[in-house]
Amino acid sequence: MVPMPMPQPPIFQSLADERLHRKQRLAAAFRLFSKFGFDEGVAGHITARDPELIDHFWVNPFGMHFGHVRASDLILVNEHGKVVEGNRPVNAAAFAIHSQVHAARPDVVAAAHAHSVYGKSWSTLGRHLDPITQDVCAFFEDHAVFDDYTGVVLDTEEGKRIAHALGDAKAIILRNHGLLTVGHSVEEAAWWFITMERSCQAQLLASAAGTPIHIEPDMARLTRGQVGSHLAGWFSFQPLFDRIVREQPDLLE
Repeated sequence: MVPMPMPQPPIFQSLADERLHRKQRLAAAFRLFSKFGFDEGVAGHITARDPELIDHFWVNPFGMHFGHVRASDLILVNEHGKVVEGNRPVNAAAFAIHSQVHAARPDVVAAAHAHSVYGKSWSTLGRHLDPITQDVCAFFEDHAVFDDYTGVVLDTEEGKRIAHALGDAKAIILRNHGLLTVGHSVEEAAWWFITMERSCQAQLLASAAGTPIHIEPDMARLTRGQVGSHLAGWFSFQPLFDRIVREQPDLLE
């Protein structure tokens, strides 16, 4: 039997097509974050770099519920924190963190941060996730810990410190705060957040029940190559995108 080829990210005919694609996936990510209970009042943000104005990013309007975000609601913010497209304000913390992550990581198209229950619970321990499940191996030797807390991040200097701590990893645990993930696509960044949140939940549950058995380092690295690649992150989001669009097609508007 000849194996079916692995689906690949799309190639765009124009910057306008690529921009629309990113905005629609960003809106879908917000709807999924709402569905999974990752919203916490006005906290949380996911950003997508504009494909043309690469020092600008699209983000959710401050104060809009994740479950209401449509592609047309997204606002475009420049490198100075000014909203250049859209008529709603930007979350100051979103700019302080994401502007510095995008500036430090030219490879990053999208970044996701939310105050999800298990992520912020695990963050209080100030430690890395352990390789105790197949899924969490995506983050083995590929996530960082920002071991400090100074209140709501409103200063870009604090954002720079977070970006420095992230380094070239796909995710970072912000102590006493929550999770932040990045990716080469909106889909990848959103998927890493979703599966990292679930990995925090799994480790908290396993640790409460007993002493989890760790996967051996060599096997954890092998598994990371299987489930933790850019392509794996992008592809893992596709069924969730199809599901949320079928349920809530207005997000594409």
